[in-house]
Amino acid sequence: MNLEMLGQNTSQAEVTHISSHGIWILANNEEMFLSYQDFPWFQDVPIRQILNIQEPFPDHFYWPDLDVDLSKEIIKNPERFPLSSRAKLIS
Repeated sequence: MNLEMLGQNTSQAEVTHISSHGIWILANNEEMFLSYQDFPWFQDVPIRQILNIQEPFPDHFYWPDLDVDLSKEIIKNPERFPLSSRAKLIS
């Protein structure tokens, strides 16, 4: 039996919560937390810039207003990617 997905994935990534500790995004029925400690460039920006999230490829997220792009792997394991998750502190 050959099962193929027809059409496009219509569910989009979205920011579901913003707190004083970080943000939560929902993508493909999975919620992920991005702490400001690991992803500091989300901390002091207007909410509209955080809410403007795109998923150009599966499990790949982009915030065009912030020029931040992260994979699901980086979000779930920021300790494995210290330069990626904290790169904004360098600039």
